[in-house]
Amino acid sequence: MAATGNAEETQLQEMEEEAGMEREMDSDEEEGMGIDNSDDEEDDSSEDDKENEAEIQRLEEQLSINAFDYNCHVDLIKLLRQEGELPPLRKARQKMSELFPLTEEIWLDWLKDEIRLTEEEQNREKVYKLFEMAVKDYICPEIWLEYAQYSIGGMGLPGGMEKVRSIFERALTAVGLHMTKGATLWEAYREFENVILATVQPPPGSVPTCEQQELLNAQLERIHTLFRRQLAIPLMDMEGTYAEYEEWSDQGVSDTVSQKYKRALQQMEKSKPYEETLMAAEPPKLAEYQTYIDYEQKEGDPARIQIIFERALAENCLVPDMWAKYTKYLDRQLKIRDLVLSSHDRAVRNCPWTMGLWKNYLLALERHGADHHTISDVFEKALNAGFIQATDYVNIWEAYLDYLRRRVDFSKESSRELEELRAAFTRSLDYMKQDVEERFSESGDPSCTIMQVWAKIEALHCKNIQKARELWDSIMTKGNAKFANMWLEYYNLERSYGDALHCRKALHRAVQCTSDYPEHVCEVLLTFERVEGSLEDWDAAVQKTETRLNRVNEQRAKVAEKEAHLVRQEEEKTEQRRRAKADKKNQKKGQKGSRPGEKRKAEDEDNENEWGEELEQPPKRHRGEGNQGSFRGGGAEEFMETESGLFGRRAPPCRGQEPPGAKRGQQMAPATVRKTQEDNPEQRKDDCSVFISNLAFSMEDPEKRLKELFEPCGPVQSVRPVYAAKGFRGYCYVQFEGKTSVPEALKMDRREVDGRPMFVSPCVDKNKNPDFKVFKYNTNLEKHKIFISGLPFSCTKEQLEELCKDQGTIKDIRLVTNRSGKPKGLAYVEFEDEAQASQAVLKLDGTVLQEHTLAVAISNPPRRNAADKPDFSRPMGAMMPRAMVYGSRGKGRTQLSLIPRSLHRQTGSESKAENGTAPKPTGGASGDAGFEAQAKPMSNSDFAKMLLRK
Repeated sequence: MAATGNAEETQLQEMEEEAGMEREMDSDEEEGMGIDNSDDEEDDSSEDDKENEAEIQRLEEQLSINAFDYNCHVDLIKLLRQEGELPPLRKARQKMSELFPLTEEIWLDWLKDEIRLTEEEQNREKVYKLFEMAVKDYICPEIWLEYAQYSIGGMGLPGGMEKVRSIFERALTAVGLHMTKGATLWEAYREFENVILATVQPPPGSVPTCEQQELLNAQLERIHTLFRRQLAIPLMDMEGTYAEYEEWSDQGVSDTVSQKYKRALQQMEKSKPYEETLMAAEPPKLAEYQTYIDYEQKEGDPARIQIIFERALAENCLVPDMWAKYTKYLDRQLKIRDLVLSSHDRAVRNCPWTMGLWKNYLLALERHGADHHTISDVFEKALNAGFIQATDYVNIWEAYLDYLRRRVDFSKESSRELEELRAAFTRSLDYMKQDVEERFSESGDPSCTIMQVWAKIEALHCKNIQKARELWDSIMTKGNAKFANMWLEYYNLERSYGDALHCRKALHRAVQCTSDYPEHVCEVLLTFERVEGSLEDWDAAVQKTETRLNRVNEQRAKVAEKEAHLVRQEEEKTEQRRRAKADKKNQKKGQKGSRPGEKRKAEDEDNENEWGEELEQPPKRHRGEGNQGSFRGGGAEEFMETESGLFGRRAPPCRGQEPPGAKRGQQMAPATVRKTQEDNPEQRKDDCSVFISNLAFSMEDPEKRLKELFEPCGPVQSVRPVYAAKGFRGYCYVQFEGKTSVPEALKMDRREVDGRPMFVSPCVDKNKNPDFKVFKYNTNLEKHKIFISGLPFSCTKEQLEELCKDQGTIKDIRLVTNRSGKPKGLAYVEFEDEAQASQAVLKLDGTVLQEHTLAVAISNPPRRNAADKPDFSRPMGAMMPRAMVYGSRGKGRTQLSLIPRSLHRQTGSESKAENGTAPKPTGGASGDAGFEAQAKPMSNSDFAKMLLRK
């Protein structure tokens, strides 16, 4: 193959002189910029200089207070670069690079400034070190290309050629797979080798020597190899590279290269849509990168997965989740020490406030055998990173203490590692008290988990139960003595590593101090004495538990009485407001009716806006429940019309929308005709019908739409939508030809229609069946089911099942939604038995899920009356809080049944109440007797007997 000409021979010399030419041009520009043409320009320049100096001083003072102010660093570097002060500029850049990874733009400005100012060859090493710092922060093709071009300028130095090739090879390893920018580096590398080829080719017409021919063949093989390697990689516009290779090669393209090229081209076509989506998206393109990453992970090529992660992080460097996902992939898949550790280091430098990244970094250092000094240094940096939650400091201390514990050889009675572990535990407790509590006004570790772990280590590994007891005494003095679970943890420790005497002592103290679940610790004490105690121990335990529980019940009764008094006061205020509102309304009606010349409205129209005595309000819903199959409206003034008449308050006619001159009778004629047709009782069959609610008011042609929806359930006889003056009311009745279609229709409950869940429920006449339970879920205490609140709205059934599966066998999970189908952060989890549900409450209450603290309790919805407002025609027991109806409250907030069976006292049967029916008051108390007297009207003979007794 012949040379390309004299121009090609001079390219190498031009590349070597490029850096010097740039420096001369920049020098001329700087001199030109320094020329002043007038005094006015000098004055303006001096004023600007003073302002810049003041701003620089302000920024430096601000950084002395808060060195982690990223924007302040950027502004300071920008001003110093404008001023042209090189020493302060270098210092500011160096300080920022120690704290944060620098962006591509900041690095390129820094590198170009240093290259322009570096003229002496001995200073090239400083620039090389700067490039090495730059390529570690982010994977940027532009920085690697600048690095390779700068190295060409030192090609004449000893080993310069090998250094250039080494940098190019590293650049191809780092960014050669970049689909849109990687081809630039491949082309630059081949261009460099082509220039070298021109220097080793003999002049035209001359015969090369053996040595020259060997050099020529070696150089040609290098270029061939570069072409082959590039064509085997999927890159954008790789067709042009293939055409260039065909033209350059005298021997043509081999079949092996063509096959690899075709495979790479097919892979490029698969990835091309993702690249086009990235190019069209707006920064930071997080969702697009996430989709691209998922695709590459399915493909399974580690090198391509790595490069797409690096590209995503270059534009989303402040997204902790992306760093966590990347480092997790490296930890579990690649497991290359240098790559893994450098990525973890970059992660914590970009997001130092994220505790999880520091914790994973410590684990990775230990996993890859880093020395103790390095791990300790990283831990100290984590403590100074400035976490945003007190619990983050607890977690990072736990990770470090776990590492120190794994270093200890507990077979030795004493060792330097053991002393270091104990010293770290002591320091962690001081740190929590002095640093964390002062900053966050909370300890972050209210349950003293660090001290609990220390106590277990002392008892298990060091056989030092006395030290463990001292630690638990300290734990209890920090406000934990009132919690039953803390005492049970201590009891389990004594049970495993202590003796029966200290177990009994711990349980007696627990009975005396516990205030949340005293029944539970009482039962544990009795069980312990039943297994190991003497008769005297048993008697003492029974006496102590009875005394304690009696006192607890008295306190709870007082609290219940106080709560009931507050409820009565609130009901009285509500009744007063209702009466005042009614009086005001009647007064307005009287004034309106007395106006001269005004026609009195029809009596039936007046009645439309009033409550009928035969009507009742919708039943109240279960605590936190969505309207699943219920007739209740979405707001306080939203009620609906049923087939048997009005159900709640009908919406007043929209008189303001009447056209001028239109008669009301004519305007309402179609609705009247429709209602007359619907009210034909002979055509209705409730047992063959279902009630549909929560439909969109804007639904067009509801009859046709619903008939199409329910035809798969069976032959539809009729669809009866309910209309008002404004139009469709959002609910209707669907009547089938047979009863067998109703169960199939009920299965369509909560199906989404026009973006809203459609509620399907049985069609029942409430006047004939007043006790019918509209709400399809149980409203009584369910000991095998737990109620969870505080869930994140994004929580799914799968996540909830993963959280609860360790507590027992899960039979059902139900996420609560509102009428529009959106989650409310509430859920019910049904277990196989009561014991599993109780275990779940104790273990899951207070758990943190996606930064949300969960509240878990046994499902026990508050008893509700059929009406929201008090009705004095009903028994007074219906208006009483459940604490008064049930008697003294023997259950805690979670409703766990923790009273020992041997101490259980029957206080009277609890009446079962369906939703919408009032519970019957229990007897036995004078107050209850008074309620019964009010609830049951007396006849004349009963009244006479009462007077005779008196």
